[in-house]
Amino acid sequence: MNITDFAAGSTILVDKPLGWTSFDVVNKIRWNLKQKLGVKKIKVGHAGTLDPLASGLLIICIGKHTKRIEEIMPGEKTYTGTILLGKTTPSYDLETEYDGTFPTEHITEELLEEVRCSFLGEQDQVPPIFSAKQVNGKRAYDIARAGGDVVLKANKVNISSFILDTKTFPEVGFEVSCSKGTYIRSIAHDFGKKLNSGGTLIQLRRTRSGDYSIDDSKSVEDWIEIIQQATR
Repeated sequence: MNITDFAAGSTILVDKPLGWTSFDVVNKIRWNLKQKLGVKKIKVGHAGTLDPLASGLLIICIGKHTKRIEEIMPGEKTYTGTILLGKTTPSYDLETEYDGTFPTEHITEELLEEVRCSFLGEQDQVPPIFSAKQVNGKRAYDIARAGGDVVLKANKVNISSFILDTKTFPEVGFEVSCSKGTYIRSIAHDFGKKLNSGGTLIQLRRTRSGDYSIDDSKSVEDWIEIIQQATR
């Protein structure tokens, strides 16, 4: 691989590890490219944020390909993960401590199927208060972490597929395909609520974004090695 052509315009698929922000990945790739090329600036961006507590497909655009980010982002996304029923947290995931415990004994396979079907199609979804949504010029999560009140408007989202695996109930595995802007944490929270219980997202992985698949991705370490070994 020629590093000059690679840096001039390319799109790479990264399997983002747990605990990393999307910007951590961008910064790591950018730093290694700058070191290899001996330059002070290079354009690197991502086409769709993944939370630090999520792993999986992160699309990184480099050089001229950063202009493609806006056309890539609207693509439908697919996620796999696990919802823990009977528990809630303020952030709807494990970023915050559990704040509620609810019964799960009444939840039957029939009820799970009825509620699952209710999530299919277009609907209004309220984002988590621990999100990057802007409220009066501030990030919602900054207000929430400071103990302030946050009221967010619902957004239109579309869920085209929602598959459940209940073998480890009250942990429920899932695969969901959805439109851009859908919060999987909100699905977990709302799913628990519709079951007259609680729900917390305890695991999340993005496997597809538009035409791009996690199967074609490489780890951050693999991409760094490719950059370092590239010819000039």
